[in-house]
Amino acid sequence: MKRGSLEAFFKPAAPKRPKHEVSLDKSAHPSYPFAISHLPAPIKDELGFAPATEGRAINDQLDLDLMYYQPYIPADAQKSLFSFLRQELPFYRVIYNISRGGIQTTINTPRFTTVFGVDETSTFNPSGDLVDAKTGKSVAKGRYKCTPRPIPHCLDQLRILVQGTTSETFNFVLVNYYADGKDSISYHSDDERFLGPNPAIASLSLGANRDFLMKHKPISPSTTAPVAEPKQVKLSLASGDMVLMRGGTQAHWQHSIPKRAGAGAQQGRINITFRKALVKGGTENYYQYNVGTGAVHRWHVGAGKMVAEEEEGPVRKEMAE
Repeated sequence: MKRGSLEAFFKPAAPKRPKHEVSLDKSAHPSYPFAISHLPAPIKDELGFAPATEGRAINDQLDLDLMYYQPYIPADAQKSLFSFLRQELPFYRVIYNISRGGIQTTINTPRFTTVFGVDETSTFNPSGDLVDAKTGKSVAKGRYKCTPRPIPHCLDQLRILVQGTTSETFNFVLVNYYADGKDSISYHSDDERFLGPNPAIASLSLGANRDFLMKHKPISPSTTAPVAEPKQVKLSLASGDMVLMRGGTQAHWQHSIPKRAGAGAQQGRINITFRKALVKGGTENYYQYNVGTGAVHRWHVGAGKMVAEEEEGPVRKEMAE
């Protein structure tokens, strides 16, 4: 063995570095737990080639209206964008209470979440102040129980890109991080009243492949000719794919990301959804269930996992030993 090889063998490994270039420009706001980096120029340049493929319509079943891009994000940007967002965004593991049949139940969200934006009754002015969308005057104190946050540059660039492709408008960006195959989301519909009738929701995937399942809601018996029960839809979402759900899809269909065994899911998956809330009730809902009051988590490169802010000191010490 050469001398250089021996030295390399015994030399301590260099600390792990992010797999993306870090931008010196950052989005800062009092509502953020820390400043959030802008998209690095190389990633932004690659996104100029999106959509990587044209969308494919999936509308061959009752009440179903999808556009499926396989992929939407160009291949050269997928890994770096995934790494960047996981490293640079604040995430939360929200715990909340709900009442079911008069019984209080505690829900531990089985994934990491974060959200930015405000409903269309308000907006952020160039200085970052929350103002009334019609008058431009500062929003009255107490109008919101939560603290709305402007969409940071890195996510706003994606929002603008997706709006241009879909011809839809969005004022919220909700991000889910599935740390492994145990993280999931059960069957549900994004059919809340604050989204209005027939909402359009764009859902972008990065990282591990995960199954996206859809099933039609129960169909009420008809006095006329019976309607055949629509078949379940299963899409194997790969990194870079995007699904646009629109029309009556939310009103009549439910979707889920089930748990998944195997090593593939362990690398983690980021899901970015773009939505449009019409009233302040939507803002309250999104922040309650996707930010909450718990600790902020951030990706720790050395530990290879999300770490709560109060854990960062001990984890750094552990990694140094």
